[in-house]
Amino acid sequence: MGKTVWRDEAARGRLEAWYTRFRDRIPGAVENREVPTRHGPSHVLFAGPTDATPIVCLHAMRTGAAHLVSELGPLTARFRLIAPDLPGHSVRGPQVRLSLTDDSYARWLLDVLDGLGFGTADVFGVSFGGFVARLTAATAPDRVRRLALLVPAGIANGSHWKGLTKMALPLLRYRVWRSERNLRRLLDPLITTWDADWAGFMGDGVRDMPFDLRIPPLATDEELRKLKMPVLVLGAADDISFPGDALVQRVKALVPNADSEVIAGCKHCPPTTPEFRAWLAGRLTAFHSG
Repeated sequence: MGKTVWRDEAARGRLEAWYTRFRDRIPGAVENREVPTRHGPSHVLFAGPTDATPIVCLHAMRTGAAHLVSELGPLTARFRLIAPDLPGHSVRGPQVRLSLTDDSYARWLLDVLDGLGFGTADVFGVSFGGFVARLTAATAPDRVRRLALLVPAGIANGSHWKGLTKMALPLLRYRVWRSERNLRRLLDPLITTWDADWAGFMGDGVRDMPFDLRIPPLATDEELRKLKMPVLVLGAADDISFPGDALVQRVKALVPNADSEVIAGCKHCPPTTPEFRAWLAGRLTAFHSG
């Protein structure tokens, strides 16, 4: 599937502007590099001290590396964050939609690790990025030293009908009449706290990015049992996409060396507050420092 993630060049310009805006929210120096992969050059963003412990960070669908790293600011004081833009899900990523039913995304990430000269790496993935991270750890467990997942796709699913009924009418309303009120109605089932940049970006994304309606398949029990490395899984109590309780229960039952937690009062998009960023950074620092 060879479609771009933008509808036209005007949309691409808006998405690039948002990428730059989120990149500017990242504290300290930010570097960019392209590494070769089987799907062409892949853009990788770097933040944090060059001599610090690296963590490979994988962003959510329809966002980008800069968007994720902007929420991980406190981590840049302690770690070197390395964030590639995912194929088919970022204006800066390879413009190809890979299969979700084989190891295509894992092979792409392994190409990135090879291009960066990493034999092994700590990996952190959010939502769709969590699916890619988990898939890679199951495909090549010798390449992932530690695996951290926040509201990951592909382990436990919510009700597709419930999600559709909550989102369909607000989406249609917002497409017809773009107002802040309608945007809030659209995003309310997804976001825990209101952030003007995130809301503006997601609102533009409705217009500028074609929807890929495919859902990552659930990992099999055997695939989860393959995760023998230390694993941290953080679910959200009020996540309509990947319910935190079901997610954590499955992880506890099947993943041999897992620490897991359900974040109370949290929807699929976690809080965008300094307090939550500090809490998450502390949780990830303790895990990746082990």
